[in-house]
Amino acid sequence: MKKNLKTSVVFLLLTFPVIVFGQSQKPYSLFNPVPKSQMREMQTDRPDVTETPYTVDAGHIQIETDLFRLEKEKGEISNRNTYYFNQGNIKIGLLNSTSIQFGFQSYVVETRKELTSGDVDKTKGIGDINIRIKQNIIGNDGGNFALAILPFVKFPTATYTEDSRYEGGVIIPMHYKLSDQWDLGSEIEADRKKDDDVNLMHTEILQSLSVTHGLSKHVDAIGETYYRYDVKKHHWSNYLNASTQIELSKRLKIDAGINYGMQSDAEKNYFIGTSIRL
Repeated sequence: MKKNLKTSVVFLLLTFPVIVFGQSQKPYSLFNPVPKSQMREMQTDRPDVTETPYTVDAGHIQIETDLFRLEKEKGEISNRNTYYFNQGNIKIGLLNSTSIQFGFQSYVVETRKELTSGDVDKTKGIGDINIRIKQNIIGNDGGNFALAILPFVKFPTATYTEDSRYEGGVIIPMHYKLSDQWDLGSEIEADRKKDDDVNLMHTEILQSLSVTHGLSKHVDAIGETYYRYDVKKHHWSNYLNASTQIELSKRLKIDAGINYGMQSDAEKNYFIGTSIRL
């Protein structure tokens, strides 16, 4: 009896570290969330155009949204104003370096004013839905450089317009930590988008560069420039952007800013938004 008990104790002592180690190495997932004490610092894709390469911790949810956005665009025959209410992005951590995102437009009001007649056409309704998968390649858990790949597809669910079509693309975001107060972000994006005038598709290329400076422990100022290039029309659009983001808590941030198109036909955006991690 004593011999059996002794054997059992020795077996337990030898196997216990293996059991503990195996449990500690179990990968976190949607159904095995990262403990709150081990969660990474909250990173957001907003307020700048440049996406972050960091993913949401596995098993957690992050909601980022334009509470309100005004987009103004001048055309050759009409001017367009589009008002977005709660244009959001729900991000869910699937694995340690993989997250899925569901973008939506809760309510959209669009007005078009004909330049010749002065007539105004107003439409409203829900907007499009898009699904994106972000896969971090390097730097998710540390280091001064991070890189990810972010393919996406847009579903034409909008009711405020008849021009909505399936679209898609891929984004490669990068982040460089220069110092405690300075960060550099960049992305390369290729999209397949619907033509404005006919029911055909074209390719657009986007490249951005953003600089973030910490004004204080909880306030960041962000300056950004990016361009869009329409491969079919050989048309360039250039933008200068400025925004600020305030951290109210480790799980809540608010922001506001402007995306200013330099050409007369490039859209101008004015927005205020928020990000919350659950």
